[in-house]
Amino acid sequence: MGEMFAERAGVLNLGIEGIMLIGAMTGFSAAYFSGELWLGILAAAVAGMVFGALMGLLTVSLGLSQHVSGLGVTLLCTGLAFFSYRLVFGQPSQPPSVEAFKTVPVPLLSDIPFLGPAVFDQFALVYFGFLLVPLSAFVLYRTSWGLNLRTVGENPHAAVAAGVGVSAARYQALIISGMLMGVAGAYLALAQFNAFTFGVISGRGWVCIALVVLGQWDPWRCAAAALLFGAVDALQLRLQSSGAIDLPYQFFLMLPFVVTIVAMAAFSRSARAPAALLVPFRREER
Repeated sequence: MGEMFAERAGVLNLGIEGIMLIGAMTGFSAAYFSGELWLGILAAAVAGMVFGALMGLLTVSLGLSQHVSGLGVTLLCTGLAFFSYRLVFGQPSQPPSVEAFKTVPVPLLSDIPFLGPAVFDQFALVYFGFLLVPLSAFVLYRTSWGLNLRTVGENPHAAVAAGVGVSAARYQALIISGMLMGVAGAYLALAQFNAFTFGVISGRGWVCIALVVLGQWDPWRCAAAALLFGAVDALQLRLQSSGAIDLPYQFFLMLPFVVTIVAMAAFSRSARAPAALLVPFRREER
């Protein structure tokens, strides 16, 4: 959802991988020293907003290449996360850990065979992710703010003529984008795992960019694409643990990424990106 908002405003946020990593590191550190997991989530959100604003400074205010700026933000966040970890925790023989979030089963619904444990016995952040999809669709398609954002991503000069601040809209989208990316990184460190590791993101940020294209920049379709990737990722873990298929484990690790590429090739040929995506806005140019 975060990457979708940024791209709908006309900015390709290639900083997603690094922002997720710095979110994971910030969230884990805050939770580790405070003992409060939700404080870790808040810290990760704030860190994501800061680097989302940095992306805005580079691409919106300075008009620099979105590709180069995004990669620069990823490299900066990655270096900061690794350096901060060494600075704060050193090189312990036993990696520090926290007591991770517990799942919150929904009464009665979690007892439904097969579907119940998969959908209604999840972390609170997963429920938030589910709710974020219809909320994002409502905001994007049913509010004046969403209309302004979509106009900025399609035709920023028309947005200016209608009295919409292009720079302000893009900054807002990038800050929201960074916040959600930071929380996503913290989820991996504080819910899915109970520690921060250098490979905690493992390319998921780059995959999100592909999933937005696969979802054709629509909240519901992007969510469906994300669920497809998550389902295949869960499947490969179970195939590895079952030992039913005698193949090197690297084959299973690459399976979700291969499926994503195949799905993109099959369903995204006619995908139409926002017209102003990757195009720096300069008021004097028409």
